[in-house]
Amino acid sequence: MTKYLARRLGQSLLTIFLTVSTVFVLVRLAPGDPAAAYAPPSATTADLGRIRAQFGLDKPLITQYGIFLRDLLSGDLGTSYSFHDSALSVVLDRMPYTITLSVAAIAVTVAVAVPLGVWMARHADTPRELGANVLTITGQSMPDFWTGVMLLTVFAVLLPVLPASGFTSWSGLILPTVTIAALQLALVSRLVRREMTTALASPYITVARSRGVSERALTWRYALANSSVPLVTAVGTRFAALLNGVVLVEVVFGWPGVGSLVVRALETRDYPLIQATVLVTATLAILVQLLVDLAYPLLDPRVRLGKAA
Repeated sequence: MTKYLARRLGQSLLTIFLTVSTVFVLVRLAPGDPAAAYAPPSATTADLGRIRAQFGLDKPLITQYGIFLRDLLSGDLGTSYSFHDSALSVVLDRMPYTITLSVAAIAVTVAVAVPLGVWMARHADTPRELGANVLTITGQSMPDFWTGVMLLTVFAVLLPVLPASGFTSWSGLILPTVTIAALQLALVSRLVRREMTTALASPYITVARSRGVSERALTWRYALANSSVPLVTAVGTRFAALLNGVVLVEVVFGWPGVGSLVVRALETRDYPLIQATVLVTATLAILVQLLVDLAYPLLDPRVRLGKAA
């Protein structure tokens, strides 16, 4: 277990290093000049040169990369061009909003998708299951930004019962949470339905039923327990993706998370802010995936970590 954890941590550090290094190079190869983004319209070539020198962009790329690695080892990700503050501090200030939205969306998804998927499996190949399938496929087919706009139109414009944007109160969390959960619910419920259908048709379920085990216990204690590993994998993967920022949803609802922050950073060519955002979100996503892997032996005793598997 210790060797496995050490190996995974080493792989995670390498992944984070390669990710931030790739982003460092790509943002500088992308079209656009940060100096032009911050200079006034009347700026001269000399003015642009002074801004590039201020940001350290007048140095060769390899020199900039060396400075970036040196500062990264000391925990300094640079100063945001647009916020004039530590890029890491700006990202960490926005991260709680994204985590709050992600946790709320995943909680709603699990609370609805798991019972729905179990119900669909219990009524497989029936008209009721077909109707539920149509609803889930419809939810999976709708882009999240379109769902968000429709919810805004109904509940913030036609029936102004919920705030349209921002997070001034907890009610502002409802619409973006439902928007994200609508897509996740469709994916997770169909996964649960597939795994539960397979589990309920397994021989051990037949044997348990012949011994008089109740249908309720067969469904929730036996079949769902044996379907927990792919379910946890799917939920953990979706949660890690949400931590990277639901860009379109955050923009639609004016949510002050890292998704909308990334959009602003890309528009203004704020290199330190982009790099800090990628580093923080990649670290959180990799940590979630690591916790999911470590949870497998707890969910299924047959799973063994390491070469013994």
